[in-house]
Amino acid sequence: MPDYIDLHLHTTASDGSLTPAAVVGLARERGLKAIAVTDHDTIAGCPEAHAAGSRLGVEVICGVEISADWPKGTLHILGYFFGSFPRSLDQGLKELQDNRAKRNLEMIVKLQNLGFTVSEDDIVRASGGGQIGRPHFAKVLVEKKYVKSMEEAFDRYLGKGKPAYVEKDRLTPEETIRMIAKSGGIPVLAHPTTLGEYDSGELPQLLSRLQENGLRGIEVYYYSHTEPDTNRLLSLAQRVNLLVTGGTDFHGANLGNIQIGTGKGNLKIPYQLLMKLKNVGGLHPQT
Repeated sequence: MPDYIDLHLHTTASDGSLTPAAVVGLARERGLKAIAVTDHDTIAGCPEAHAAGSRLGVEVICGVEISADWPKGTLHILGYFFGSFPRSLDQGLKELQDNRAKRNLEMIVKLQNLGFTVSEDDIVRASGGGQIGRPHFAKVLVEKKYVKSMEEAFDRYLGKGKPAYVEKDRLTPEETIRMIAKSGGIPVLAHPTTLGEYDSGELPQLLSRLQENGLRGIEVYYYSHTEPDTNRLLSLAQRVNLLVTGGTDFHGANLGNIQIGTGKGNLKIPYQLLMKLKNVGGLHPQT
């Protein structure tokens, strides 16, 4: 039986609904050989996940997902780390976390100005003490019956361009890639179909620019990618010599209908992709 993996998972360390240990346990139930914990702007969930993986026989990779400044769509960079945890990344992540905290306060004020009784304590409680993200805001709006679902919360208030949305200060894609690489990580472009360039034919040029700054891979397998998307990205990765990765972007109950390992039911990400990542060699975190 082939071995499968999922290299894009979120936990309660950021905006997932399951603890790192619970995510590892679910991965074991689903028969996955290896996973990567890739929380937003933090590696805080990695030690717990790694310990659970050792107990349960699931290989756990420490990772991170960082949002980069990009006006034409959504640009996220995944970082994968092998060996010891990348403590040298802490300072860069702290700055991003501070920017996120500032944004959260501004979103609370916007919601209050819209007439909603929402406090910082409400949002912190919804996060369970982890990194706060918009899904926690959505959860509070549902609990307070201002909206009927988290999807409605994003559609009406929290999505980009909506009344309670606030942009956060971000690094450029190049700065993000260099920060991950300097810490011994492998930088990978996440879900490229969310880029404005994807349908414009400019993606190869963007990849070339990012490769000049250290980009090593591209997320080809993803829950929302169609078969033509996947085939196109595979061909492009081979043409420009980028590593191929894949993951579901699993958030548990905070992103409905996405299953760990299989996305919406059709993903099968082979372990061989992880072997190629690990075989890059020479990448060790500076501690």
